[in-house]
Amino acid sequence: MVQGVKIVDGFILNNDPATGDPIDPPVAVTTPSELVDVIAKANAAQVAWGDLPLAERIALLRKGAAAVEPIAQELTEMITKEMGKISSEAKLEVKNAIELKGLWLDMIQEANEDVKLGDGEAESVIVRDPLGVVVVIAPWNFPAGEIPLLALPALGAGNTVIVKPSEVAPRTGALYVSALASALPDGVLQVVQGDGSVGEQLVSSDDVHMIAMTGSSATGKRIMEKSAKNLKRLVLELGGKDPMVVFADADLDKAAEDAVANSVFNAGQVCCAVERIYIEKSVKAEFEQKVVDLAKKQKVGIPTEEGVTMGPMVSQMQLEIVKNQVKDSIANGAKKLYESDVPEGGGNFFPVTVLTDLTQDMLIQKTETFGPVIAMSAFDGTEEDAVKLANDTEYGLASYVYTGDLVKASRVARKIKSGQVGINCYSLIAAQPKCPWIGHKGSGFGSHSGMDGFRSFSVPKSLVYTTSAPL
Repeated sequence: MVQGVKIVDGFILNNDPATGDPIDPPVAVTTPSELVDVIAKANAAQVAWGDLPLAERIALLRKGAAAVEPIAQELTEMITKEMGKISSEAKLEVKNAIELKGLWLDMIQEANEDVKLGDGEAESVIVRDPLGVVVVIAPWNFPAGEIPLLALPALGAGNTVIVKPSEVAPRTGALYVSALASALPDGVLQVVQGDGSVGEQLVSSDDVHMIAMTGSSATGKRIMEKSAKNLKRLVLELGGKDPMVVFADADLDKAAEDAVANSVFNAGQVCCAVERIYIEKSVKAEFEQKVVDLAKKQKVGIPTEEGVTMGPMVSQMQLEIVKNQVKDSIANGAKKLYESDVPEGGGNFFPVTVLTDLTQDMLIQKTETFGPVIAMSAFDGTEEDAVKLANDTEYGLASYVYTGDLVKASRVARKIKSGQVGINCYSLIAAQPKCPWIGHKGSGFGSHSGMDGFRSFSVPKSLVYTTSAPL
């Protein structure tokens, strides 16, 4: 059982996190024998799929991606029902997955094309070999948006793919995969359902050749252990404890707006959410007041209701994690500056919460929160202190630097150990499509997205010719 989901008599039973009502019908868990058949089918289909010319694979993927468009509204509603995301955010997730597909597939094709080298006595061609069968383990916080980020480059490279959606959002994942698979040959893209035991069987199989997963760092470590025996290729996008540094010369209104918005987006359940805010002490009080004023504009409620800006946490279990971190911080000296109202009755609602005077030894500064907490503390204003505090974590996914001095921003950003640094912006939204998405330290292994990430799903091979064997 993960995140409070129950599996009873071979079926996944989960509830609407806003109302507590059961979501029907239950979803059947894929049995161990069925998993063996799915893996065998994927291996059987891979040879022909991998032999298709790259352009033909991409053309079929375009048809499959287009088949997602007619179910956009159904996907949007299911995201809200399964994980509590407000309607506008769910709609944006689906919109991005649909509208970016063309650009992604152009880049995936470019990433897998042959590269010719040399013009003298020896010439070479770098080709890319598929790995075989790739398992995609999808997260619950972006149950439609994350699947194409991993599945499309894997398929484009000539692999067959098995997707296991999160058991928290099984119907959303199945809807997306079914639409995409409708244009592909049988066995090229399949979906299985279940909890960690299903994922473990997939990861442990000698007939699976790569794992691509978005999820927690703890799960990522277990996958690495299971994959070590036969050196499976891995792409693991894991957790974060992402810092935001605000210097006194920053646009404080913009910094405060981004701090609040990117702490509570998706109820804070985002791997690159702003989780630690360090404010130059000379402007700390001014910045705190701006943050509180903005936090008061947030409305927590039923995600489909008009005017609601934040829905529930995905589960009671996730709510308790956040509640315990806030309670611990206050018990150890932190100050609560604001706490919003939440709906009465059922539902996993947690208030938008503003904390300050946090210290590095507090649980909330060390452990991923994944909740709607705006967590602030001061730094002395020097670049050295800013970098030291930002790097004081086992994670390294994203970070944010706000200052009016772009030269200073660049110096600080280059010294922060994270895969993405947003300078006066939120990198998840503002990054160019060719930027890879990668985690340093405990935040990941390998990368997805961008040209670097899209090449992670194949292996380069050099064909070397001499002048006696021309191209």
